[in-house]
Amino acid sequence: MLIFIENTPRAYAWGSTEALPDMLGTAPTGEPQAELWLGTHPGSPAQVAKATPVQHTLIDLVESDPERYGVDGGPLPFLLKVLAIGAPLSLQVHPNREQAAAGFAAEERAGVPRDARERNYCDPTHKPELLVALTEVTALSGFRDLALAREDLLLLAAAARELGLAPGAAGFERAACRLVGRDAGELRRDFLTWVFSREPAVGDALACLVEVLAAAESGVLGFWERALEEGAVDPDRLAALRALAAAHPGDPGVLVSLLLHLVRLAPGEAIYLGAGQIHAYLSGVAVEVMASSDNVLRAGLTQKHVDIDELCRIVDTGELADPRFPAERLGSGVLAWRPAVPEFQLVRARVREAEAEAGSGYAASEAATRVDLPAHAPVVLVVTAGKVRIERPDAQPAEVVSARRGQSLYVSAGEPICITGHGEVFLATVGVGER
Repeated sequence: MLIFIENTPRAYAWGSTEALPDMLGTAPTGEPQAELWLGTHPGSPAQVAKATPVQHTLIDLVESDPERYGVDGGPLPFLLKVLAIGAPLSLQVHPNREQAAAGFAAEERAGVPRDARERNYCDPTHKPELLVALTEVTALSGFRDLALAREDLLLLAAAARELGLAPGAAGFERAACRLVGRDAGELRRDFLTWVFSREPAVGDALACLVEVLAAAESGVLGFWERALEEGAVDPDRLAALRALAAAHPGDPGVLVSLLLHLVRLAPGEAIYLGAGQIHAYLSGVAVEVMASSDNVLRAGLTQKHVDIDELCRIVDTGELADPRFPAERLGSGVLAWRPAVPEFQLVRARVREAEAEAGSGYAASEAATRVDLPAHAPVVLVVTAGKVRIERPDAQPAEVVSARRGQSLYVSAGEPICITGHGEVFLATVGVGER
């Protein structure tokens, strides 16, 4: 069956006031709208659209006939989201399967309420996730070379000294010294512990950071201007620091960000976040798919609970060579992102009308006049551009719907689907890893 679904965007503080209303064709509410959830996660299950007179969620649909609508007789193992990132999210890490199961069980035995602020594990499931940019997206993702982080800290120290901010300069120098010697992974773990230690040097560095960044922006630092001209300062990194310090003044996560890759994704580029990989999204609009979990351990840039000891226990402290995750081309107009996990994969289909001229939408190299895709397992899809026709010509009886930008569908397992029209569709379904 082809069933329209919908949901109310979640109003987190980091959301955009305009992006999701623009996509969904709704009036802005004036408050930030951050995430549109499309799945069976109990935190915000999608609704079956126009299910009158009684409202039904996708959970209700699956429970009405688990073998027909579910996966292995249960809820969908994946959750599709549209993100509208208007301000930086928290630095965070997700546990692996074993860590999630053990952490959840331990907190259940201890009687920690599931809605308690100090709760670390909301469910017993891991949470790998994949993000594909719809607009330009900036993100922090994975640890980079320690030498690069140390260079940036020493540049900040030199700038602080030029401004006469001796305590702050000493704080940055102390931070840089902590990234020298021993095993790189242990240095990273120790740095995370140190920045949350309330040691005066951390506070001194954070206190002067805003002044250093303001002076750098105004051009009054001769040293800094020379460093920019010589390529010693990354202007993107500088802009990210400004955004983080403005959104979270005095937060230790601002210093942690210097240890991470700063990634600028063009539309259609992706990052994959496996277990233990520290990350934060900073800006942009994207489609995201993940295992259906809400387990998050935070490392700053937040007012929410931070358990740095537990985070340091599960974080992957290895250096990440390249944060980007490549797509596979499955055919004309079709790209797929397939990490080696059983819960999900993400497919992008672009279609164009046969008579469309070059320059009027997607080029022939990017889009097909028709895309046929299997649906061996349930599919959740969202139209992110244009208007498309989705058919199941081999079903008995045949099924067909038209969907515009911002509309979403649940597709039950069964015969292949055919997509035509002029637009872009993202489809989430079960993954290729072992179940």
